[in-house]
Amino acid sequence: MLATLVIGLREGLEATLIVGIIAAFLRRNRVSLTPMWLGVGTAVLLSVAVGFGLQLVEQALPQAEQEGMETVIGVVAVVFVTGMIVWMRSHARSLGKDLEASATAALGRGTAWALAGMAFLAVLKEGFETAVFLLATFQASNDTGSAALGAVIGIAAAVLIGYGIYTGGVRLNLSRFFTGTGVFLVFVAAGLVLTAIRHAHEAGWVVIGQQRTVDLSWLAPNGSVQGALVTGVLGIPADPRVIEVLGWVLYLVPVLALSLWPRAWRPAPARVPVVRTVVAGGLAVAAVALAVGVPVTAASTPRLSDTVRLDGDQTSLTAEVHGTAAALRTRGNGSQSEVELPASTHRRVTRDGVAADRWQVVDAGASAEQPSSLTLDDLVGLFGRIPVGISPSTNPGPFTAEWATKRTTTLWTAADGVLDATASERDVLTLSGGGLPSARTTTLDRDVWRVPDAAAQRAAATAASAATRGAELQLWAAWLPLALGIAAAAQLLLAVRDRRRTTATPAPDPDTTASRGPPADDPTRSPAYAAR
Repeated sequence: MLATLVIGLREGLEATLIVGIIAAFLRRNRVSLTPMWLGVGTAVLLSVAVGFGLQLVEQALPQAEQEGMETVIGVVAVVFVTGMIVWMRSHARSLGKDLEASATAALGRGTAWALAGMAFLAVLKEGFETAVFLLATFQASNDTGSAALGAVIGIAAAVLIGYGIYTGGVRLNLSRFFTGTGVFLVFVAAGLVLTAIRHAHEAGWVVIGQQRTVDLSWLAPNGSVQGALVTGVLGIPADPRVIEVLGWVLYLVPVLALSLWPRAWRPAPARVPVVRTVVAGGLAVAAVALAVGVPVTAASTPRLSDTVRLDGDQTSLTAEVHGTAAALRTRGNGSQSEVELPASTHRRVTRDGVAADRWQVVDAGASAEQPSSLTLDDLVGLFGRIPVGISPSTNPGPFTAEWATKRTTTLWTAADGVLDATASERDVLTLSGGGLPSARTTTLDRDVWRVPDAAAQRAAATAASAATRGAELQLWAAWLPLALGIAAAAQLLLAVRDRRRTTATPAPDPDTTASRGPPADDPTRSPAYAAR
């Protein structure tokens, strides 16, 4: 509730300030306010429609697609709130002056509808941002009802404060207000980053960095005030994962520093390109260090053996994998055999929760090793009973036996070794004679050899550990360096832009600067003063 209240208050106050300044300007110039209110009303209705439309579309999607859409909404909300914080940080003091200059230009075109368009676009922008940001916050909240109530209270309070500023009954230091609420929203947005990453994982988009970090259940127990603050407002779960913590820190630290950095400590315009270049260099060095240094630890990734013990007719198996083709050799009991597994029999599958490569070949043909004649006792020995349809009294045997054998050999590999392997035979037995009025067919299945279940389970656990370790290395050795490299490139481009602006714009004359009028945050520049 607290998060949505602050969002509604801040976004609503932004919109009401813009509308109030335009209304004060129109009233001072004796221009009708009707077109402006039409623009404001239309923008509010469109913003509400956007919020409900996004919610209805999300509810109509399957679960995985819902998680994906919540990820997209969360990312868009973070972009919106970050842009809002950065823009207001730079323009809070001069908001009234800038808007009045735009209003003067619009009114100079001879129509109040131009000002109505200004109000419409301003409120639509704030309303759309509010709709997306509130929707993302609702999705991260455990109590949608209280979150909605907080949004309504915040927007209502914003309207009242904005009206008070417009009439002159309320005086508010806008710079401090937007700085304070901006800091709070930075933490809320960082929580949305974390929540969006979790939704992306549940949608199947992000599978790396899912190792648990710390247990925060002691800090945010269910039903407690701390739990409502930490989980409900700040969006921090009790079991944050590695990539979630990284996303939270990489967003929170720079944006919070940008919000709180004292103006007195800001470098001079001529020094800004140098600072950006130094920052870009530091980010690039960190990216290269991670990309080069992390793969060295890959040797510690768990691996499976390519030779395993077997139960059955053979005692050991050795597998050789060559791309999407493989071969296996079995030994034991005085014999050995080799089976080729061509690429056409290869598939990527999931075995015991592990992504694995599977080869499966089926050999069919007549068997020369089986007896051609069977008695009733032989049948009992094969099947454990007399097969259905054969009566000892009317079909005493012996029977003529014809065999067709199908052998299926399956190999699963993962983590550069054998995950599991089996060989089974299905014998199709056709009996005739021995008093049978017609031939009868039955089947007999048996395992020729297989990897013991306990060994297969241990291999699956090792392969899962290898997959987790590999994903962790990919996060630190590839994805994080890529993100740092993109940030470094962005800072370098901004440095080039700032350098061009510095060389194109002459430095201000100190004497001229000293003779200027009151500062931008002078009370005479407030909307309340303008409305008088």
